[in-house]
Amino acid sequence: MSRKPGRSGGVRDSVEAVGHTIERALDPLTAALKKAALDRADRAQRQYSGGAEAKPAATTAATATPGKPGLAVSPLAVPFPRMEAVPGVEVAIARAGFYKHDRPDLVVFRLAEGTTAAGVFTRHSIGSAPVDWCKKQLEGDRSNEIRALVINAGCANAFTGRPGADAARRTASEVAKRFDCRQRDVLLASTGVIGVVLDDRKIAARMADIEKGLQPGRWLEAAQAIMTTDTFPKGAYAEAKIDGTTVRIAGIAKGSGMIAPDMATMLGFIFTDAALSPAVLRSMLSVHVRSTFNSVTVDGDTSTNDTALIFATGQSGAPRIGRVGDRRLADFSAKLEGVMLDLAHQLVRDGEGARKFVKVQVTGAVSPASARRIAKSIAESPLVKTAIAGEDANWGRIVMAVGKTDEPVSRDRLAIRFGPHQAAVDGAPAPTYDEAKMSAYMKKPELEISVDVGVGRGQAAVWTCDLTKGYIEINGDYRS
Repeated sequence: MSRKPGRSGGVRDSVEAVGHTIERALDPLTAALKKAALDRADRAQRQYSGGAEAKPAATTAATATPGKPGLAVSPLAVPFPRMEAVPGVEVAIARAGFYKHDRPDLVVFRLAEGTTAAGVFTRHSIGSAPVDWCKKQLEGDRSNEIRALVINAGCANAFTGRPGADAARRTASEVAKRFDCRQRDVLLASTGVIGVVLDDRKIAARMADIEKGLQPGRWLEAAQAIMTTDTFPKGAYAEAKIDGTTVRIAGIAKGSGMIAPDMATMLGFIFTDAALSPAVLRSMLSVHVRSTFNSVTVDGDTSTNDTALIFATGQSGAPRIGRVGDRRLADFSAKLEGVMLDLAHQLVRDGEGARKFVKVQVTGAVSPASARRIAKSIAESPLVKTAIAGEDANWGRIVMAVGKTDEPVSRDRLAIRFGPHQAAVDGAPAPTYDEAKMSAYMKKPELEISVDVGVGRGQAAVWTCDLTKGYIEINGDYRS
């Protein structure tokens, strides 16, 4: 189920307003830090992809284990980064057998005593059993200590009713016994086919091997094990300073199709050795998810399992931060957003069948919320996305996508650019329009579409990809 841009505007504007209030509370320098973080993430992506020309798929083929056999690695793929171990985090990988073919499909993280956590989840009306479980465990002060995270691929355990909920509970109980903690201290995440009840016996049968295999720093293997139709593993890493002490931030994610996050991403997991209260984690995750995971789209479809979780082990030696507005969080907050944006970009780069990585920038809107809705309308339009796939700068389709949102726009001030090339200005074709230059630009693997709607100062960016025959081929036989 996707949500059309422009609907429930009052509610969404209220959510945006609350988000901006929290953002201001985080630090007076938030706006500057946010811009710096976004710029850093953009630069990092360009370094990975070689600037305007994407690196060939061979750069990641050696380390990628495609979630589905036969899928070619995305031409927009980026190499898995070097990621240091995060003190207080151990991980083990196993094959539980949720897939017919031989591949890892189970990841278990064991976390140090005192680890705090926070999460944001799908607002899809048919959430999965793991989402329901995590929401319950993270309510109120329950997130004061989380000791484990269990992730499986191959079965979403969504739309499975009471049997699915029972399977989730039994999984948490089995892991809790092994790790000598409460079952409420175990969080769960699943991805795969909807409508199939999780066979938790397969997880229980591998727990002895999981215990023996726990090691720090196994980020690449973990990222590979949670892949479904992903063609390359996704990771991001940064280091920040809190009161002069270095803290680490490591994240992995998965997602390729059914990507139009509404509060989170398909699956995203971030770990830090900073000492942060659950309230601080919740605030920062909620603020930064808006400009990162909620600002990417592949196909406009939200998922039953969208989950983003952040864990803080407190093992760095940095002072514990319990107040959202503490200025010592400034560098950490910026670096965290950079990690989240990096992961979000990689989701788009691995969009099913994608050949183009596209930034849609909207300016001149009545509010940032309005700008985001307009940008998403452009980014999710099949007509726009197929034109991009065909390397056609069909700016008429951009006009269509802007106007259908019911957002305030000025027809006579509307301006559209493709990269440095002006296509329309003041509501009419640009007098300097050059078809040859525009066609040459559209052949690039990374594109930027800029639209000014001429009614205010609100702006927002959304990242998307093109829509090719590959998307149909992958999803036409998804279950097989």
